[in-house]
Amino acid sequence: MTTRRHRYAAVAGAVLTLAITGHAGSALLMGRVPGPAAWKGDLTPITVADWDYDSAEHLLDRAGFSGTPDEIRTLADMTPEQAVRSLMADDNVPNDQLPAFVHSGFWDETLTHFPPSRPAATELAMRHGESMGIRVKPDHVNRHMQPISDRFFYWLRATQLETRRVGYWWAERMLDTDHPLQEKMALFWHGHFATAQNKIRDYRKMLGQIDLFERHATGNFGDLLVAIAQDPGMLYYLDAGVNVKGAANENFAREVMELFTMGVGHYTEQDVREGARAFTGWNFENLDFVVNAAQHDDGPKTFLGRTGNFDGVDVLEIILEQPVTAEYIAAKIYRFFVREDVSPALVTQLGAVLRDNDYELRPLLTTLFLSRDFHSEASHGTHIKGPVEHVIAMLKQLGAEDVPGVPDFNSTTIALGQHLLNPPSVAGWAQGKSWITPAMLQGRGNVAFNYLFPNVIAFRDPNFLSRAGDGIVGERLRRGQDFSTAIALNDPDADDPDKMLAFDLANKERDELFNTRVSGYRAWAQAMQKLIPTPRGAARINLTQIVLDSGSKTTSEAVDALLERFLRLPVSNDTRRAFVTLLDAELGTTDLARAQTYMEDPLRMVTHLIMSTPEYQID
Repeated sequence: MTTRRHRYAAVAGAVLTLAITGHAGSALLMGRVPGPAAWKGDLTPITVADWDYDSAEHLLDRAGFSGTPDEIRTLADMTPEQAVRSLMADDNVPNDQLPAFVHSGFWDETLTHFPPSRPAATELAMRHGESMGIRVKPDHVNRHMQPISDRFFYWLRATQLETRRVGYWWAERMLDTDHPLQEKMALFWHGHFATAQNKIRDYRKMLGQIDLFERHATGNFGDLLVAIAQDPGMLYYLDAGVNVKGAANENFAREVMELFTMGVGHYTEQDVREGARAFTGWNFENLDFVVNAAQHDDGPKTFLGRTGNFDGVDVLEIILEQPVTAEYIAAKIYRFFVREDVSPALVTQLGAVLRDNDYELRPLLTTLFLSRDFHSEASHGTHIKGPVEHVIAMLKQLGAEDVPGVPDFNSTTIALGQHLLNPPSVAGWAQGKSWITPAMLQGRGNVAFNYLFPNVIAFRDPNFLSRAGDGIVGERLRRGQDFSTAIALNDPDADDPDKMLAFDLANKERDELFNTRVSGYRAWAQAMQKLIPTPRGAARINLTQIVLDSGSKTTSEAVDALLERFLRLPVSNDTRRAFVTLLDAELGTTDLARAQTYMEDPLRMVTHLIMSTPEYQID
């Protein structure tokens, strides 16, 4: 007898097999109809006659985070120019429904000059009797430096937890915004001017960068370049504090040319050294940009063929004067929004658009989104959605009202390869095909399942301690064990983790300055006492209503409605038939009116399988 689980597993296995092997099956069903192949590389604007629902859907997928059929129809009812203009961040379009971030209250002014390491924190306390606003205990007390160690680890844990909340808050903005292109561009700039909380260790600086990227999202690239060069997070991330006269640090000067503006091969090592001198003395105080005049090298410099007494802004202006800068930025924006392959001739054209408009981004974006090239066959089905974009688009298409707490958004995107606010390096994320492997494709199917069938009972908040590391210490302390016993090593040969291979008695009772494992536990405990909890509900979606609103009467029509809503590329007839067969078996009828009261879970099963297809990962 074939059980429900067997039927579901069989269809899921077939979908995954097709995805991995690349065998599509029999004739393909019609999907979105793109513009002619001859439009490839043509920046001529499309006309009203070329504009329809499919065009509007393509625009909203790329320039935003997808949308519901109603949102797509709203764009389709406009002219192409009106539709593109409506997606640009416009102060006349209110966005008041987006709340400001609410801080948990971790920060205070004693953390302004947070030590770069635990040894630096305790050494400072040893010299001055105090560090980070915490006094040292009298030196006759065992572990008299423990409060200093505790304080250091407290801020590391607190800012890590708060950054997860910032990630949720930003994801909610992406889902709810009335300025979708603004948030999409902010996400792009976050990957372009990449910095990571794991090094910066101050969620407030990451929050400030989000604000910076949103404000400059579709504005002037030159203004954005200067703003990010003077941003406290970027200054810390690329070691501005050690870039001083007589000992210039080259990190920022190199990255600003190699990754942020021109690309490899358009500058020399001499330009890096001279550029670094121009940025000496640039630093920050708390969240404010400062220039330490005494640390700035005010001597003459020769940079990219120009000689003068340059400072950092001068160097950035010289970079912007280089034709290759406009081409590099325009090409990277093109690859993010249109497709990976871009010809040298098209790069030259796009660079000219950006340069001729004094680096204003809106003319370039308007040119892209209205172009025949953007709507051509070559630009359809070429964009692999990054994990954050993928999850937000999924929730948008499902009609979710907010980003749910189950599953955990941060854990979900990290598992798929993108840790928001923690890019892997200053180069950001690789994008494109790097997002998809057979394992990642299966992972994306699992993500869809977790949103459609959330496990709210077994869910464990990732903010809480694990049973490894600090978590073991915490468990033992909560059970009343003393510190010496709680921090003892586990016996690797013992079945019971509580049977410990303890330190020898002398070491257990020794007089020590502090213990970092105890600090690790206390840090988590203190931070969790202040942390504003993330609501842990499931996504509020109603696939039954979605299917009924589509006018579907039969299971075949229901499957077609779901395919049309969620896919931008066609699936094979074999795949469609498998979905219909599964839905028929689950409902016991082809008549939706008969099954209306119990069809939500079967519809979610089919939707999960649709979202597990390779076609769903691409638009």
